[in-house]
Amino acid sequence: MTPKPVKVGIVGCGNISGVYFAAGKKFGILDIAACADLDIERAKAKAAEFNVPRACSVKELLADPEIEIVLNLTVPKAHAEVNLAALEAGKHAYTEKPFAVTCADGRKVLKLAASKKLLTGGAPDTFMGAGVQTCRKLIDDGWIGTPVAATAFCMFHGHEGWHPSPEFYYEKGGGPMFDMGPYYVTALVALLGPVRRVAGSTRITFPERTITSQPKAGKRVTVETPTHIAGTLDFASGAIGTIVTSFDIWGHSCPIIEIYGTEGSMKVPDPNGFGGPVQISRPGSQWTELPLAYGYADQNRGIGVADMAHAIRLGRSFRPSGELAFHVLDIMESLHVASDAGRSIKLSSTCQRPAPLPLGLQPGQLEK
Repeated sequence: MTPKPVKVGIVGCGNISGVYFAAGKKFGILDIAACADLDIERAKAKAAEFNVPRACSVKELLADPEIEIVLNLTVPKAHAEVNLAALEAGKHAYTEKPFAVTCADGRKVLKLAASKKLLTGGAPDTFMGAGVQTCRKLIDDGWIGTPVAATAFCMFHGHEGWHPSPEFYYEKGGGPMFDMGPYYVTALVALLGPVRRVAGSTRITFPERTITSQPKAGKRVTVETPTHIAGTLDFASGAIGTIVTSFDIWGHSCPIIEIYGTEGSMKVPDPNGFGGPVQISRPGSQWTELPLAYGYADQNRGIGVADMAHAIRLGRSFRPSGELAFHVLDIMESLHVASDAGRSIKLSSTCQRPAPLPLGLQPGQLEK
């Protein structure tokens, strides 16, 4: 039986918000009760489109005593500020990725949440999809033996050719690691556990970008953050990871994510999605695609918010937790720090691998 729904207020009604509004229809535990945006007309439009009862200011949303979770979909540099305001208002805070743009801000959020006895955490929740969950079960069941190493590549030529407002991707707190890295790093941590040490190299290849998409075509953007990051991740388990994220690459043939074990290798599907093919290669055999063992193979952003809602009602931990989101942030920031310092960085944070989903869940279900 689904527990009493948790009322959610969405702050930020931009491009990504639609999939989260839709999550309120998929998961019975969620009741999207209000939405807010600095542009109140945009909030009203989303409320009308998704039949949300109330569009209001951020201040009014935070003051609403019925709202239990604030779903923070603002731009990255505002994530910590909005999360802190939500927690101060007595709300649980779930944010789009990244958790914050600096570890210093992330620590403030974790500290306040702990002092208020409230939950915080955030995207990505794609590791809860059928693809990564199937890979997790295969690893746990020993299909590739003990993981030895992993590779992850996310490389393309930036956002200025298609995004309507790509400037923030090149500001401090942007760049490919903070933009796409959360999907890849979170998937790796979900599969292999926490990271203990990192080393990294970074560069800015194009100091200026020219927007070619509408409506800002022709505008020049000064690049403030590294746009090519290569890193080494030493996992606490002993596995060694290699990760490259880049906005400087026109084309490549590298794998998305691969895990290499003592008894075989695994191709992990794109962690920016929920499904995708899972393939295994064992000694003496070619790559073989295996069936997905879990549901949630389609677009299911918002499943992490639903998991938080279940945690609130049932008093359990939830998978895309603040501990996990901060550890991912620590890894990403430390890769930049390692490059600047010219040395490896031992991480101060750690986390538990998030619990796997139960087998046999029905659509919209997270509990057996």
